[in-house]
Amino acid sequence: MNVDIHIAHHATKPASIEKKYPSATIVDVTSKGPQPWVRFSPFYPLGGIPVPFTPGQTSESVEGIWQGLKVFESAGVDPRMLSNRTMRDLKRTQRRFGPTLGHRAGLEGQALLPYLRARAEIYLPSYRWALDHKLQEELAELRPLAQAGPLVLLDYETNTDPLNPAKPLSHAALVRAYLLDEWPDMNSVLS
Repeated sequence: MNVDIHIAHHATKPASIEKKYPSATIVDVTSKGPQPWVRFSPFYPLGGIPVPFTPGQTSESVEGIWQGLKVFESAGVDPRMLSNRTMRDLKRTQRRFGPTLGHRAGLEGQALLPYLRARAEIYLPSYRWALDHKLQEELAELRPLAQAGPLVLLDYETNTDPLNPAKPLSHAALVRAYLLDEWPDMNSVLS
């Protein structure tokens, strides 16, 4: 597919995007975006998303999995995150719970995964499952927009490198990778 897809910060002024990418279609895939694009947000309650390393357990959202399996100095996993359908109160922060120790490999798992390993084994598979099983209609709507000219996906995060631990990964970058059939393979690098 011959497409031109870019990632921009949600706060970027449309005029700036238009100047950089003339005639671009701008699609907000954040939690503040309009329907149907808001469904790409990891916070969106798509429902039925399998929790990695936890057979039979599902989550309402990808962010619920990511936050629910996070372990802090003063707090372990939080299974309540898995059932949160509100798109609010999903963030579990160091300010509240102390330093992050890692992500638990499943609700009952013993292994504590470091950040990049957790991104490779929890976040990426969960978001990929959502794209494969819950977002095919929306992806089908994006494809012709991308084929018609430049497509700019707005996100709060703009880190497109899954191996960069300094910033959270842009889920818009994952949508782009999926559309371009360039899904990241972190496991080969982290092995």
